[in-house]
Amino acid sequence: MAGALIRKIIHVDMDAFYASVEQRDNPHLRGKPVAVGHGARRGVVAAASYEARQFGVRSALPSVTALRQCPDLIFVPPRFDVYRAVSQQIHGIFAEFTDLIEPLALDEAYLDVTENRAGIETAWLTAKAIRARILEETGLNASAGVSYNKFLAKLASGRRKPNGQFAIQPHEGEAFVEALPIAKFHGVGPATAEKMHRLGIHTGADLKAWSLSDLQARFGKSGGWYFNIARSVDQRAVNTSRERKSSGSETTFNEDLRDADAIRQGVLAMADDVWAWCEKSGRRARTVTVKIKWADFQQSTRSRSLAQPVVGRAQLHEASLALIDSVLPAPKGVRLVGVTLSNFTVDLAKVEAEPTLHLESDAA
Repeated sequence: MAGALIRKIIHVDMDAFYASVEQRDNPHLRGKPVAVGHGARRGVVAAASYEARQFGVRSALPSVTALRQCPDLIFVPPRFDVYRAVSQQIHGIFAEFTDLIEPLALDEAYLDVTENRAGIETAWLTAKAIRARILEETGLNASAGVSYNKFLAKLASGRRKPNGQFAIQPHEGEAFVEALPIAKFHGVGPATAEKMHRLGIHTGADLKAWSLSDLQARFGKSGGWYFNIARSVDQRAVNTSRERKSSGSETTFNEDLRDADAIRQGVLAMADDVWAWCEKSGRRARTVTVKIKWADFQQSTRSRSLAQPVVGRAQLHEASLALIDSVLPAPKGVRLVGVTLSNFTVDLAKVEAEPTLHLESDAA
């Protein structure tokens, strides 16, 4: 639109954040394949260094599979308190350049630098300055994407990883999207990509050929979003008050469990983890959800929304046990249990940038 303000958006994404922090703090790990997680038989990789990724090690990969693919893989236990502290340092650096910051996780955020508070000539140079400050202060590398909307900035940040940056200018946006494989679209998951492939949609150009009404008929409310991003249109502003929607914790047992008391103890331990976060953050929520992953990898969830927020650990214990008891005795082995609180009713602070499942994005 003529005369419309063109935003300058930067998406900053730390490179292999958890693993890079571990390699920074332990020189013996540098240059070696590192997985953050637990190497036990039932463990899962939370994050992998770039050296490990060369062997196909990725987040959410079972530890036994990761070790099979990379026998020299070194597992280190996660230190989320350290990662949070480093993330706070990084967000402090962001604040030197703009007040418009939208954290997505501990290791990534959108920044709107349209106002150019730092007085730097271009958004490209601003991104370089931010990455240099991060390296100087934390000893860690970051990559960045620069564009005129959030969708394109997010895509751009992955183009020059690790330790690089990429820009998509306004006159380049449509052509960039048209050439992009649909599976590479941020926000298009594997199931949606497979559905689009069945419909003959393989690239952004294919998606652009579909009318709004046809996309809405096939994809419901998401149809409008797909229609717009196929044309490189994303009007979302950087949301500085983006709130955390849930807080959860889960554990994978060393052996599949069928003993009811052992399963209950696992649920109580996860409830304790969640309540510790509630105490630290001051947040309170009304909805309790228990997640169960069975031995055959099928998943079940049970939820209950209370009239008033959960105000104590004993109350969370009671609600969590009532939910897990609804599936006991276990009809088959239980591999994993988790507890999540959502539907927050007390808003004491802005979102704490922490991923609920603690799995780092493989795009990092």
